[in-house]
Amino acid sequence: MSLMNWFEDKRRFGGLIGAFIEKATKGYIFSERERDRYVKIDTTKGLWTRCDNCENMLYVRFLRQNKRICEECGYHLQMSSTERIELLTDRGTWHPMDEDMTARDILRFSDEDSYRNRIAFYQKRTGLTDAIQTGIGRLNGTPIALGVMDFQFMGGSMGSVVGEKITRLIEYATGESMPLIIVCSSGGARMQEGTLSLMQMAKISSVPQIHQARRRLLYIAILTYPTTGGVTASFGMLGDIIIAEPKAYIAFAGKRVIEQTLRQKIPDGFQVAESLFDHGLLDSIVPRNLLKGVSSEISELYNPAPRKVKEFNNYSLR
Repeated sequence: MSLMNWFEDKRRFGGLIGAFIEKATKGYIFSERERDRYVKIDTTKGLWTRCDNCENMLYVRFLRQNKRICEECGYHLQMSSTERIELLTDRGTWHPMDEDMTARDILRFSDEDSYRNRIAFYQKRTGLTDAIQTGIGRLNGTPIALGVMDFQFMGGSMGSVVGEKITRLIEYATGESMPLIIVCSSGGARMQEGTLSLMQMAKISSVPQIHQARRRLLYIAILTYPTTGGVTASFGMLGDIIIAEPKAYIAFAGKRVIEQTLRQKIPDGFQVAESLFDHGLLDSIVPRNLLKGVSSEISELYNPAPRKVKEFNNYSLR
């Protein structure tokens, strides 16, 4: 039996075959949520994973080829920052910025483990220095400044390094008159840095003012699962164009916190991308396989806009 025929049989008899595979490959199967819970698992060596939405068994190699979209239900599973960079930029055009910037444990924070040890652990686990990668590349030939947050690094939490790297990226994009794209995936501010992490919200939010209002340059915010807390409350919602992936969880506070504060029941799904789009908080919901093309078309459409606006303002002042 060929591999393709085997997968057709698996789809047809999903329940029975799925149970058989789970028993036969025990220890090789783990869900995306379990990856965050049991952080010692090396996710690059697993053969199978399970869709968080439909719980269908997915072969990791084919899942990567399909941009981590479930072939059964179309659910968008989490991607690493490196995979997103490969998705959005042309091959061989990516040039990273500020790769050596690392966090310092100024507060000497410690709970079950010290902040310094946590940083070292996630650096070894992900191969990143912190929860974001920034750099420049080309999007279908158009030069762009790109920042991509990585939820696998301490839940994509925003600390001083994340704030500084994003600020420098925006300043570079402004100086070079380049469109800016930031892919958000974060649980919010990093509690281990206390007030320093909260300061990043104001720090980052002040820089797009120059980029967008004064220089009239494009900023596209792409919100993925999950985008919450201080990221949503700052640069995540400041884009000229705000795009979300299907069924992305986007919120400031969680449902339980809101219900306890307001003392009333909140409807299910009100913090999902489709609900936010219906209420006007998003400009578009774009499937992952179309994201590069849509972002490219927006950038190409917007390129002549600053010059035209400037010419219009000069003409109107005469």
